[in-house]
Amino acid sequence: MTRVHFISADGEGRDIDGDDGISVMETAVRAGIDGIDADCGGACSCATCHIYIDDAWMSRVPQPEAVEEEMLDFVQDRQPESRLSCQVVLGSDLDGLTVRIPATQR
Repeated sequence: MTRVHFISADGEGRDIDGDDGISVMETAVRAGIDGIDADCGGACSCATCHIYIDDAWMSRVPQPEAVEEEMLDFVQDRQPESRLSCQVVLGSDLDGLTVRIPATQR
């Protein structure tokens, strides 16, 4: 299990334990985290699972691949720490990961 700390656009935090090997998006959907719609089901084709990776975790999360970079061009309020949560896979190296949900996804 890998714990993910989700912070809503309103600043409310919620810790969720996710299974290693699944994405942050799958963890959020299973837990009913508001703002992670995941319309494409994790196919990296909709950008409705946009998150911001906390600065302290940026160096531990693998860099986005080209397809994700292209999809990120479509999100509102893109920041350097923007990622699609369907492309961030949980593992013990990410235990305690903190992510914020953009206000544009309320």
